[in-house]
Amino acid sequence: QVQLVESGGGLVQPGGSLRLSCAASGFIFSAFTMNWYRQAPGKERELVATITSAGGTTYYLDSVKGRFTISRDNAKNTVYLQMNKLEAEDTAVYYCYGPYGSVLSSWGQGTQVTVSS
Repeated sequence: QVQLVESGGGLVQPGGSLRLSCAASGFIFSAFTMNWYRQAPGKERELVATITSAGGTTYYLDSVKGRFTISRDNAKNTVYLQMNKLEAEDTAVYYCYGPYGSVLSSWGQGTQVTVSS
C-alpha cells in the first residue's frame, strides 16, 4: 500500500523559506519519478516540480524557477521541495504525487503553505 506523508508547511512571511518533505513507503521509491503539486483556493491543482528516479533530471513550473529546488534521498525514501523567496502567490496546499507512471500512483494528504505578512 502506497503511503505519501508530507510535512514542513506553515506560515511564512514574503521572502522567507520553507522546506517540504514527503516520506514515501509501499513501493520501490528509487525506481520512480516523483512530483510536487499545489492547489490554491479556487484554482486547479498544478504541477510544481518533478524529479526523476536518480535525481538527474528535474522540471519546474515557470513561476517557481530559480526559487524552488526539488531533491530526493533514495536511502530515506524521501523527496523534498526547498522553497526560497516565497511570494503570496505561492500560498496553496502542496501535495506529493507518485510513483509517477505506476498503477500505484497516489496523492499525499497535503501540507498547507501560507505566505503572508
